[in-house]
Formats: sequence, C-alpha cells, structure tokens
Amino acid sequence: MTEIQKRLSSGLEDYIEAIYVSSMNGEELKGADLARILKISRASVSEALTKLTAKGLIKYNRYENITLTPQGEKEAKEVYAKHHILKDFFEFVLEISPKEAGENACKIEHIVSKNILNKMSGLTEFYKLHKKFLKAYVRECKSIMKK
Repeated sequence: MTEIQKRLSSGLEDYIEAIYVSSMNGEELKGADLARILKISRASVSEALTKLTAKGLIKYNRYENITLTPQGEKEAKEVYAKHHILKDFFEFVLEISPKEAGENACKIEHIVSKNILNKMSGLTEFYKLHKKFLKAYVRECKSIMKK
C-alpha cells in the first residue's frame, strides 16, 4: 500500500477507480458524470474532487474534464487491480455470480491486505488452470461418499 493510499478513504479510492475506468473506456468525465456513475450528490463529488486535487491525484477544473495525474493513475491502477483480483476469486473459485462478486469486491478492496490478495490471486490462477481437474475430483469424491 502506498503512502497516498494510506491517506485515501475507501470513498476516495472509489472516485479514482471510477475516473480510471472512464479514462480506459475513452470517456470524457465531468463532475456531474461522476455523480451519476457513483450515484451520489454533486456536492459530495465536488468535495472529493477537491481532496483528490489537493493530493495531486487528479487535475480538475469545474468546467473541464477530470483527468488523473501520473501518480493518480498509479494509485487508480492499484485499486482497480485489487478489485479485479477479488472479483475473479469470487467468480472463478467460489462460483459467485458476476454481480454479487463485483459488489463484494468493491466493499472488500479497501481493507484486504496485500498478503491475502496475493494468495487469492495465486489460488484463482491455479484454479483457472486446473478447473476441469478440480471439478472431476469433486465429482469423484461425491461419488465415493454415496457408496
């Protein structure tokens, strides 16, 4: 976790992640757009954007598009990566629906330790590679238990 992330609330992490996703999709983003995406008031967005600007993570002017600074992009990529590691784990290993996996990943990404995240990522990749074997093993175990 970087020094800036230690100072970022989970709400501010959600803002930079939303800004990052919009920029990845080639979408121009203003404060009103961000309020709509995050389903929060424009006043809350304005306050958060002021904080992110003060931390040097975004460039923001009330009448211009919001853009990430190089440091902001770095922080946003880390939050985005955490979200997707968790979502993949929930979907592929625990077989949770994509909607529920995404909702829970969004909640947990702010508190999960790097150690746990790394282990979840490793297990997810292992599971993706060996899914057929693992499912066959589980079927065989169930078959044996029925006998």
